Amino acid sequence: MKYYNDYGSYLKAKFGCKVYRIGLDAGFTCPTRDGTMGYGGCAFCNANGSRSSYTDPTQTIKEQLTTRIEYLKKAKGIKKFIAYFQAFTNTYAPIEKLKEIYDNVLPFKEIVGITIGTRPDTIDQEKLKLILSYKERYDLWIEYGLQSAHDATLEAINRCHRLDDFVKALCMTREHGIPVCAHVILGLPQETREEMIQTARTLSEFKVEGVKIHLLHILKGSRLESLYREGRVRILEQDEYVKLVCDFLENLPETTIIQRLTGEGKRSDHIAPLWALDKMGTIKKIEEEFSRRGSHQGSAISSSRSLFPRS
Repeated sequence: MKYYNDYGSYLKAKFGCKVYRIGLDAGFTCPTRDGTMGYGGCAFCNANGSRSSYTDPTQTIKEQLTTRIEYLKKAKGIKKFIAYFQAFTNTYAPIEKLKEIYDNVLPFKEIVGITIGTRPDTIDQEKLKLILSYKERYDLWIEYGLQSAHDATLEAINRCHRLDDFVKALCMTREHGIPVCAHVILGLPQETREEMIQTARTLSEFKVEGVKIHLLHILKGSRLESLYREGRVRILEQDEYVKLVCDFLENLPETTIIQRLTGEGKRSDHIAPLWALDKMGTIKKIEEEFSRRGSHQGSAISSSRSLFPRS
């Protein structure tokens, strides 16, 4: 039985095969790092800016793509790819610089999609028009880091934006017909289960096309590291997280594409929780919890026809 609307199935249905996303570091920074809005970055982030462990920031974008495509073709037989502008804030530059960066994807015939990860307060109409220019050729997504629908939480983790900024960015992006994937983190300091579920309901209300769910984990060099070592930040146990993810998904529409269910840091940077390093084990437990409950994504929302019929 299928319990949630996973991204892999979406891609396979669209392209007829497995599609692999390649995380890129294009040399951006963030407004919470360079002093525009603050310093030190978000409390959960470190100097790697959420880049993938395999990404080499000393390489050019074309070198990063070439290296990874060649490896995945030989090692896994993958033939189609998504260029994922992942590290830091990937719309945080003048429009001319953004075009120069994004155009690096164009020579690669194997690339069928572009995903741009950014903050909701670093987007505008001009940037959206540029991004839209790639839609005819690529499966195009913008990912906005929301993390929580609660302004008090956003302030506590040094996001330096509010829920209203996300809503504004979502509405602007929707005007251009570009699908949005929202990032959320479960287990943020001081948030209750009810507040986390309210974030799911907020995303449901705004009919966000995609969601990435992350586990709060502690990275070496992040602001949260010292708080964790002082015992001032509690990390979820695996069973707690599994139940929270199921609760969260039950409050999202069945049509929302779930692009991630958990997350972990680079092994050399990852401090806690250690169970998060077993990503597939956690996903298996989430599916087992859904089976135990007899529920699925969207089951807390009334629906006349389910995408996940009981077998």
